[in-house]
Amino acid sequence: MRIRIDSKLSGGFDALVVGVFSDDTTLPGLLDDKSKELVNKFRELGSVAKPLETDNSIYPEGTPANRLLVIGAGKKADFKLSFARNLAGTAARQLRKKGAKKIAFALPFGELDAAAVAQVYAEGIVLSAFDTSTYRTGEGKEEKILEDVLFLSEQSNTIKDAFERGVVFGEAANFSRSLAHEPGNNMYPALLAEEARKVAETYGLEFDALDKKRLEEGGFKAILAVGQGSSHDPRMIVLKYKGAGENEPYFGLVGKGITFDSGGISIKPADSMGDMKMDMSGGAWVIGAMRILAQLKPKINVLGIVPAAENMPSSTAYRPGDIIGSLEGKTIEVINTDAEGRLVLADGLTYARQLGATKLVDLATLTGAVVVALGHTAPAIFGTNDEFSQKFLDTAEKAGEKAWQMPLYPEYSEQIKSSIADIMNTGGRAGGSCTAAAFLKEFTGEVPWIHIDIAGIAYTEGEKPYLAKGSSGYIIRSVVDFVLAHV
Repeated sequence: MRIRIDSKLSGGFDALVVGVFSDDTTLPGLLDDKSKELVNKFRELGSVAKPLETDNSIYPEGTPANRLLVIGAGKKADFKLSFARNLAGTAARQLRKKGAKKIAFALPFGELDAAAVAQVYAEGIVLSAFDTSTYRTGEGKEEKILEDVLFLSEQSNTIKDAFERGVVFGEAANFSRSLAHEPGNNMYPALLAEEARKVAETYGLEFDALDKKRLEEGGFKAILAVGQGSSHDPRMIVLKYKGAGENEPYFGLVGKGITFDSGGISIKPADSMGDMKMDMSGGAWVIGAMRILAQLKPKINVLGIVPAAENMPSSTAYRPGDIIGSLEGKTIEVINTDAEGRLVLADGLTYARQLGATKLVDLATLTGAVVVALGHTAPAIFGTNDEFSQKFLDTAEKAGEKAWQMPLYPEYSEQIKSSIADIMNTGGRAGGSCTAAAFLKEFTGEVPWIHIDIAGIAYTEGEKPYLAKGSSGYIIRSVVDFVLAHV
């Protein structure tokens, strides 16, 4: 897809999208007179009162596009970045589904910073183009793709960099979504490592992937235990971005990379188990974030660590009641083999610190409990440093993404104390997401750390007007912005 920003509108487009506020009659000055007349007619008829409505379209003559879509942007005072992202995505996705291949956009900025809005508009348009039909054939194959997108703005020269930045974010998020969408038979630890290697080669990152032999030699006992029931050996994937010099510390990003999660011996119910191909979303998000950072080239050193394993039941699988070790040296009593994500992250967090990370963020589809707590609206944030955590929450708000801080009281650590090992891998049903975070805390040392439980938002239960059903890519933007805030 070709996507660009300019202040000039020429002909030849399948559709022109004009966004209007319900309480502001101002229209972009670069629109031709005929298009302005038609937009005002829609307004007079009351057709733009409902936000994100995409039925307000006409096939006019004498305008630069074959179709004019007027989409409501709500009230000017209520206009936010999250809504702007969805506004652009909704228009692009719905027009693409109707066969439009070349679309021009003239969307409002409200009272917000123009560069910030331009970036989320670009993100929304790119995210809307995500194709989930990879494995369909014949009539089921998605052939309606966007070929050419023009974003119109009288400020094109001053917001061009921000718009292009949004394209970078959107394309990397779509890449991460594509990794998470791959079925387990086509995405196991070795293949995920191969995808990370390709990213490293393309964008200039350092790459390493510890195989089973190196994991055994290095004492990575937790990830090895999780992976021992599968015919696909685990990998500890490492991506390095060096923008601040050889001797400077690293900012560490660690993502859960369970390429398929059956639950192991503590097997999951059959319903929705197929979605567990996306249990490696945290790892996919980290790979996407590293791709963005490599393109933006900030002056900071960043580690991307993805502990990747497949959690399967077999005669060689680890069992409830087993005592396993860890790279940290702590012993773990296994209560439930379906609490495997925190085990691979334990070794991943420890390894990030060993490689020089002095700040840590981990992302994981870690608990069903967080879905009970927050639904599918926001990820949960846990942290050991209040200033560090608040900075992330502020960053997410500025990026137009939601996040909610959860408690990490000492009582949650009490729940995971074991009578025969150092800790247990679960603390029971009560406060499940909090005890999972307390477990991870044991492997973070004294460095500032936040854990982001993305189980409720990593993928959507159903199709949205601006987003396909499945992997979402949500919170990648905030994670990258958070890293950049520490430059």
